[in-house]
Formats: sequence, structure tokens, C-alpha cells
Amino acid sequence: MTANASPSSADLPATRSEPLFGTLLTAMITVFAEDGAVDLDATAAVAEQLVDDGCDGLVVCGTTGEYSTMTDEENLSVFRAVKDAVGSRVPLLAGTGSNDTEHSRYLSRAAEKLGMDGLLIVTPYYNKPTQAGVEAHFRSLADSVDLPIMLYDIPGRAGIPIATETLISLSGHPNIVAVKDAKADLFAATRVLAETDLLYYSGDDGLTLPWMAIGASGLIGVTTHVATAEFRRLIDAVRAQDLTTAQQLHLELEPVVRATMTRAPGAVAAKTILTWQGRLPHGTVRLPHVPPTEAEAALIRADLKGSVIADTLLETID
Repeated sequence: MTANASPSSADLPATRSEPLFGTLLTAMITVFAEDGAVDLDATAAVAEQLVDDGCDGLVVCGTTGEYSTMTDEENLSVFRAVKDAVGSRVPLLAGTGSNDTEHSRYLSRAAEKLGMDGLLIVTPYYNKPTQAGVEAHFRSLADSVDLPIMLYDIPGRAGIPIATETLISLSGHPNIVAVKDAKADLFAATRVLAETDLLYYSGDDGLTLPWMAIGASGLIGVTTHVATAEFRRLIDAVRAQDLTTAQQLHLELEPVVRATMTRAPGAVAAKTILTWQGRLPHGTVRLPHVPPTEAEAALIRADLKGSVIADTLLETID
């Protein structure tokens, strides 16, 4: 860890019982003004609310943060704004992944200089490198910084997985400490958990309970924007070995996950629901994202009707 890392992360040992990055993290949206400019004040306010409601870590400028349609300076300005707002309270992971290793290196080093507590680095997408290339990419980046790194394994977006053997090999690097898994192969992950010290985080909101049942540390979610307290209770119930409560919350959260994660892209749905909750004035996204169609919005509304967050919505759901 660097000398300017926040006390909240520096004091936490990287163990599965007391994970380095926390147990409930939100992959934060980036708030845009109606003209599409980054709204730093509103983004910082979202971060503060998430922490107030129970997040003990945040991911800044990940996929849901629409980092890929932002300039480098915009990404760095969001790192800085969120760090200033909540960096003394929770660990912050900077999304610095790219399919260009040198570009990712630049962002990673810049995030380190700004005092971020760790990096979330996605598998290099579109290029579809071999596993040897995937490993070389991650090792090169890990050699470039003095920050803990979480690998993001999401073949649905990257086009390729991080193979089990690659993860096991990479676990030997001192800066590679965790995995965010969005490929839902619990059997493969069980081998990695058994053979390494890597921390695992669910990258699928609806699979938080099964992931934690096999030893994952927690969740990095999108639905957690709109149901933070409920996910906090779910994770706390699992950690307290209260399976009955965890199962109940898992089932109660299903329609909220469905609304947020299956009807429109996560950033679009999360911003839409946040506007319905009165927490954002509008749900501006950047192209190629667009607001939900009337049909998509109707499906989201139908999912949320009678859900555990229905009473948080300012607009009536008929």
C-alpha cells in the first residue's frame, strides 16, 4: 500500500473474514448533467449516500460508471471527487482497465497518485488475447503500481474468461489480491479459493448468497444503488451464519435485481430507478447508452411493484 492510502483500507487485513475492500461495494454510476457533462458534486453526493446506507467500499468509474465514454481527465476528476467525499470512510477501487495495456498503466498510476486504495482491472476486451497474453497484461500492470489489484473476470463483456489456471498463477503476484467474478462458474471458483488466498467478490447481484456460501467475501453490485440497506442486511446475515434470514432476503431482492439488471443496461436502469426514488433529478447517460424505452420502463415498474423497495419510489407504480 502507498503512504497516502486511506486508514479505512490500510487497517484491514486481506483475509476472507476481514476482506481488504469491504463486503458490500457498489459499482457507482457517474452522474451527468443534462448536457452530458460530468456532475462531480452530484456524483460525490451519490457516494456519500451509498456509504451512509451501508456500503463499506465503492468502485469508481467501472462499467456502470460509464468510464469507457469518458475522457481520462474526466475519469481522474471523478476519482478525485469521490476520494475527497468519502475516501476517509471506506476503501475506494478505481476502475482502470482497458484493452490497451499502456493506457491501463497510465490510468492505474494516475489513480495511485490520487490516493485511491486499489484498482479494479478488467480482462482486456475485444482483442481476445491468449491466456498467456491475459496473464502478461495483468502482471505488467501489477508490476507498475504499489496498490492491491482486483481482477475483473467478465467474459460476457470481455469476450474471453480468465482461465482457472491463469488465476491460480496470477495469485502469486503480491499486488493481485482479489477477483470480481461475473462468469458465475462457482465450481471453477471453488478450486481457486481452495488453492489460493485470492478474495472473491460476486459480480452478479442475484448470486450474492450462493457466492458467499462458497467463501466469497461479498458483492460488488449495481442493484445496491437502489436497495443498499437490503443488501447490507443480506450480507450481514450470511456473515452471521443466519441462513434463514439470508434466504428470505435473497428471495425478496429478486424482483429488484430483475428490474435493475435484466431490462436495460445496469447504468441505465439504476439511474432510472434513482430518479424514481428522488435521488437524481434526471437519468442522463452517454451514447451508446440511451434512456429506457417506454416498454423497458414499464417492465422495470412491473418488477418493482410490491418489491421491498416499492415504498421508496416517489412515483406511483400502477
